[in-house]
Amino acid sequence: MMSQHPETAPRPAISLQPEEGWHCQHWFYRFARPALRRLSPGDRQQACEEFCAVLTPPPDLAPARLQTYLIMGHKADFGLMMLDADPLKLEGLHHRLMASAMGAMLIPTWSFVSLTEVSEYLHTPQAYAERLQKEGLSPESPEFIQRTTQYAKRYEIMRKQRLNPDLPDWPAFCFYPMNKRRRPEANWFMLNFEERERLTAEHGETGMKFAGRVTQLVTVGIGLEDWEWGVTLWARNPQYLKDIVYRMRFDEASARYADFGPFYSGYRASPQQILDHCKIC
Repeated sequence: MMSQHPETAPRPAISLQPEEGWHCQHWFYRFARPALRRLSPGDRQQACEEFCAVLTPPPDLAPARLQTYLIMGHKADFGLMMLDADPLKLEGLHHRLMASAMGAMLIPTWSFVSLTEVSEYLHTPQAYAERLQKEGLSPESPEFIQRTTQYAKRYEIMRKQRLNPDLPDWPAFCFYPMNKRRRPEANWFMLNFEERERLTAEHGETGMKFAGRVTQLVTVGIGLEDWEWGVTLWARNPQYLKDIVYRMRFDEASARYADFGPFYSGYRASPQQILDHCKIC
């Protein structure tokens, strides 16, 4: 069957919403304390109330997912992570925050714009079945049928969690951007698919050793940002963040082929907890 001519092929719909998955934004801010000190007690109280209201939006303004964090160290005082099919809903929350009474007392220090995606290295059920056949399993065997059936169920769960993720309610948080290297001696994009798949699988096996202690979401910034991917980690204890990042640095996919940007780490906190901890109100 001949493919349709480009001029007659159906054109994709014009939309800000991805064909699958969500937009994702990370924002990090610092309080401008000299400006805060110039506020009257009444104005300061109003600014704090508006801050909490903006970051606890009503359903019609709320992104599909929103979390707020206290950020440790000098890079920022607090951060947001939000996801939704509509990018303007995400950007709108940031602008409502900057337009609020607290906005003049906020300094955005960093942001990352990305999209959720299903990795090309995640085997489809068809690819998984083909791999089992190459390993010698007969498609008619009970083991083949059981394993492919179970994988098909897991695949749908994994696919949904990558495209429309539920964010864990775990206390410790870490975010960092990363690129794959393009150096003559280590160019990820010059490797064939099979080698990239092998290295990615090895990297994933290391991560699986932290199941139940750490969970992650990788979003893609290619075409949207200076960095290619953003990695968000949540952990039941901050020590696990240190442990997993250290251990995964020894995998070849990371040691030879990855470059990392700034790390932002912190802890889940409500808007009021952010204000209380930072001694704002």
